[in-house]
Amino acid sequence: MPPITPQQRIESARIGANQAAVCRLASGWVFLADLQYLRAYCILMADPLVESINSLPAPARSQFLSDMALVGDALLAVTGACRINYAILGNTDPVLHAHIVPRYADEPLEILHQLPWSYPPEVMQATLFDAERDHSLILQLAAAIDARQNEPAPME
Repeated sequence: MPPITPQQRIESARIGANQAAVCRLASGWVFLADLQYLRAYCILMADPLVESINSLPAPARSQFLSDMALVGDALLAVTGACRINYAILGNTDPVLHAHIVPRYADEPLEILHQLPWSYPPEVMQATLFDAERDHSLILQLAAAIDARQNEPAPME
């Protein structure tokens, strides 16, 4: 089966037919990533689709980055991750999307401080999104995101 395109991913989320969709935010959609080798690895995809963050006016840029951090806050609360890695690349899919990847203290030491994509391909492909297994995680993430949408950002 060919991979789903960004347009198909967004369109299926809009009609409620994308089982990996977590929720809609002001800037786009949150999805569980196809690869779940790091539990709760999420993608924030801009809606409407644009080529890059540089294609957005300043307020929309700020909203996308704020939404990205909001998802990270929810991931920290739901997963017990020790940190969140964020990446906006656009090399493979040339549309604005952010990888929001929880990192866990029990990851192998030789990979823990590397990029999330430092895992061997066979490890990354070993745990794919599974609608049945991941349904409760999606509900937990959606609730955590919703609970944080109107909270002020944490201050240090």
